Amino acid sequence: MKLVIISGRSGSGKSTALQALEDIGFYCIDNLPATLLPSLVEQMVGDSQHPEKVAISIDARNLLSNLTQLPGILASLKEDHQHALFEVLYLDASEATLLKRYSSTRRKHPLSDDNRGLLESINLEQQLLEPIAKIADLRIDTTRLNLYDLRDSIKSRIAERSEQSLAVQFQSFGFKHGVPLDADIVYDVRVLPNPYWIPELRQYSGLDEPVIEFLSESSEVSEMQQHITQYLECWLPRFAANNRSYITVAIGCTGGHHRSVFLATRLASHFEKLMDNVHVRHRELK
Repeated sequence: MKLVIISGRSGSGKSTALQALEDIGFYCIDNLPATLLPSLVEQMVGDSQHPEKVAISIDARNLLSNLTQLPGILASLKEDHQHALFEVLYLDASEATLLKRYSSTRRKHPLSDDNRGLLESINLEQQLLEPIAKIADLRIDTTRLNLYDLRDSIKSRIAERSEQSLAVQFQSFGFKHGVPLDADIVYDVRVLPNPYWIPELRQYSGLDEPVIEFLSESSEVSEMQQHITQYLECWLPRFAANNRSYITVAIGCTGGHHRSVFLATRLASHFEKLMDNVHVRHRELK
């Protein structure tokens, strides 16, 4: 039995995530009261005809008392049903992005009223959902994801992960656009030689042969790659042994087009040979 709980602030993509899982065979329930979760699990366990894969969304429309009880409820369920797989997915986006999404769709925020505006509602929602955010197995920052990117990420990272495997995503990014909200480990590679300052290389990215050749010839780049690899080879198995299901390793350079892209790609290629579920994403390459 596999149960995925989806939560996050309104406008972060919960409906899209739920639909993506429904498309690949999950039985989906929108906005289940958190206190009904034990009853749902007992029904799943006791009924052989019940779907083995279920996804539910729990959001700020729940009573506050329900939300604060969820971590304890989930801990009890994991203890009572140790052969089941319970995962919590938390989606979020930057405040500016959430404001823009609401403005473009003209939707009413579920917490807004005559005395509370949109921005206040967004901030209040973050406070209400903090108990769930703290126990999330996987956090996805949807700030720079379109609908199709999010659906692909959900399907690849959740649906394709075997129950005992650690899913690792290597993500390149540019510091000038901000550190990814969902990063677990961040490496700053701005100290490395920058192809941007070579006019004939500026137009390319870390996926293109001229930049690959330039960076491959640098001893500093090789040394950085070696040190990151050694750290991850040592500690990723320990994260997995500590029941971590997902890790996002973010590699950042200034603009997110050259050095970070090159290294994220190289690292993903290396760890694909060692692990079952490895993905790479280049946030600034669109």
